[in-house]
Amino acid sequence: MRDVAKRAGVSIATVSFVLNDTKPVTPATRERIELAMTELGFRRNVVARALASRRTRIIAMAYPALDHRFGFSAAEFFTSAAEVARKQDYHLVLWPVGNDGGELTELVGQALVDGVVLMEVQLEDPRIAVLQRTKTPFALIGRTTALEGLIHVDIDFDTTIEDAVGYLHGLGHRRLVLVSGDLADPRFHTYGPYVRSEAAYRRVTAGYGIETIVLECSDSTRTGREAATRLLRDHPETTAVLVLNEYSALGVMSGLNRLGRRIPDEISVLSLMAPDTAALSNPELTIMRTPGPELGRLGTEALIRQLEGATPLPPPHLIPAKLHLGESTAPPPKEAS
Repeated sequence: MRDVAKRAGVSIATVSFVLNDTKPVTPATRERIELAMTELGFRRNVVARALASRRTRIIAMAYPALDHRFGFSAAEFFTSAAEVARKQDYHLVLWPVGNDGGELTELVGQALVDGVVLMEVQLEDPRIAVLQRTKTPFALIGRTTALEGLIHVDIDFDTTIEDAVGYLHGLGHRRLVLVSGDLADPRFHTYGPYVRSEAAYRRVTAGYGIETIVLECSDSTRTGREAATRLLRDHPETTAVLVLNEYSALGVMSGLNRLGRRIPDEISVLSLMAPDTAALSNPELTIMRTPGPELGRLGTEALIRQLEGATPLPPPHLIPAKLHLGESTAPPPKEAS
């Protein structure tokens, strides 16, 4: 620090102000100090800073990668969260820990991070008890059944499904099928997005007087193709399909094409996903665009506000997906109307 101060022509205290953001420094002075640091190869000692302040300024995003496949939608959460953390002088790390809370217990016990953002939240999520027991600050991107005292942001699944079904109904579709997640799979039987989306779909279709048909499907293109086969075998009169998972949606599209169904002339497909995934299908998928960037930003901001003792994040805490038109939806064939 003494060498940096000498080269920049400032006091050691001024260098300390820049390093620790403890007092304002003019842009010109900050630029001189940062240039001197670069020329001298000076690096902040993060470990020493953490020991002195009892804070690492590192936050973790806990993503159960072994249970939930990493796709474009998940990537949007991470990149926006990292950007928010960087702007507020925090570092974001990705923890691919399981949903059972075991690995999380070991990691937070080492005081490696100041706080945790939980993703892929279960309705009854054991990780929350771990964080509460260790007094680790955290925020949820997702929701449990009991939310009292929990800082959270999430997709508004009720509004999203209402808008999706309403769009298809407006095109004239009356024979719809939902390809949902596999709630029989132990990893997903209390997975919030699947449970809430299916419940909303059953409510909305009942309100329209449409027969409610749900096909369960795990999160892979292979099982998506299998779901397309089951759909045409068991429900050949279907004119529109709503798919929850992005990998399943690509499989459904592939399966329908292989079985000779023309999309969207004979059957429409609408999915909940990120736009980059939608562009991989042929034709390009019409989607309910997941608010990944917004939720990644809000979840991280909510945690940092907690760490800094700032006012809580103002509402809304639930954000619906928005309709983005592709080429996979159209009115149903006239003979099916």
